[in-house]
Amino acid sequence: MNLPPSLGGAMRTGVPPLEVVLLRNGIAESRHRVHAVVCDGRGRVLMRAGDSQQLSFVRSALKPFQATVFVSSGAADACDCGERGLAIACASHAGTAAHAREAFKLLWGSDLETEQLQCGVPAESTSALEHNCSGKHAAFLATCRRMGWSRESYLQLEHPLQQEVLKRVAELLGLPPAELVAARDDCGAPTLQLQLAQMALLYAHLGAGQQADLERLSRAMLAHPELVAGEGRFDTQVMRLGHGQVISKGGAEGIQCLSRVGEGMGVAIKVEDGSARAKHAVALQLLEQLDWLTPMSLEELRQQFLEPAPHLRLQVIGALRSTV
Repeated sequence: MNLPPSLGGAMRTGVPPLEVVLLRNGIAESRHRVHAVVCDGRGRVLMRAGDSQQLSFVRSALKPFQATVFVSSGAADACDCGERGLAIACASHAGTAAHAREAFKLLWGSDLETEQLQCGVPAESTSALEHNCSGKHAAFLATCRRMGWSRESYLQLEHPLQQEVLKRVAELLGLPPAELVAARDDCGAPTLQLQLAQMALLYAHLGAGQQADLERLSRAMLAHPELVAGEGRFDTQVMRLGHGQVISKGGAEGIQCLSRVGEGMGVAIKVEDGSARAKHAVALQLLEQLDWLTPMSLEELRQQFLEPAPHLRLQVIGALRSTV
């Protein structure tokens, strides 16, 4: 599963991880170690901090790639979901009525029932449509309906749907599917353990605009960022303030991935202790270093995510270093 030395395996040491410090009235209170990498579409590590081969589960940052089978199977067109439906299929949403409605539309267009969703009903909610992964699960079911696959076992790794997802991800990474390591995510679907450089490579493909299914999904995410996460949430705010040029998708346990449209470069971030605030702080530092957002947009995002209260501030120590 390791990338060749020229594709991320070189120089595992010598470039320290980034450090995110929480300052309370200017005094350090908590610290987080963070690994980050930038790859091009060939998997070459262009910049990094820490270990580009750091292994972690990609979690919800995998969703756009899980949704590729929804597109390639013809299920997305068959249910006439439009860009809003594609965006919700890639979402880790807030469970609002608007989000639940879009997930329901995927089911309705495919003659499916809400009760068939296996993502569970969140605490203090009344429907599985309010689960933050309901769009992904609705797209899974719509794909099974289109292909004539079992809808009862759609979350099992051996299911044809999940095998197609593995095949597509492996193709993008240039690996045999058998080399991918899968585990159960919190919503019940398989997720994958990948090197950080491999996550960045996936997002380099997502933003490159050279593959039809990925281009449709990235365009939908950028057109409807409010569906991908929710008002006031990091991914939505970054994509909105990136003016349709920056793709942002996070995952649990400190995973954050980014890409810029047409650049052919992807970014992946992993916080060792899983902190969400630390991954957001590092993402903003990298967006500034890569010059992917305007100073005005960065300042607005800093005020929202790096200064959670007047007496608190997040500071990033270190920077990405070029490896080429």
